[in-house]
Amino acid sequence: MPLLFLVAFSVPMLSEHLTLNLNEGSVAFHFTPQAAQNLQAAIADLMHTLKVNAAKPPSASAGGSRAGQQPPMEYRYTGDVFLELFCNPNIWSSPFAAKVLLTLRDDRIRVTTEIALSQLQEDLNQYLEQTR
Repeated sequence: MPLLFLVAFSVPMLSEHLTLNLNEGSVAFHFTPQAAQNLQAAIADLMHTLKVNAAKPPSASAGGSRAGQQPPMEYRYTGDVFLELFCNPNIWSSPFAAKVLLTLRDDRIRVTTEIALSQLQEDLNQYLEQTR
């Protein structure tokens, strides 16, 4: 009778990696569910600001008035990699047009690109669904 051996390997869970789909390719990196929830909250605040700005009459949102300027979203995460996301809500006409500047780096490589806010939200929501 042949003997059957079961060998178990410790493989990192794929759900620990957030994959962001960019215009030309994607980038995946280790990200924690808590960090994803913090980013989701920052994006929710940004979305609210963008919706408020989009609802303003054109004369109220145009013209260099500093009183109506909203602060940018700046999110930073430090783990296995350093992730920085930046979006100025004052330059986008709507949440659907908004783009986020993404910088991802470690001690060997640095990637800086733009990602559509809607794509960032979609990728983040998918990651959070996988980690539940």
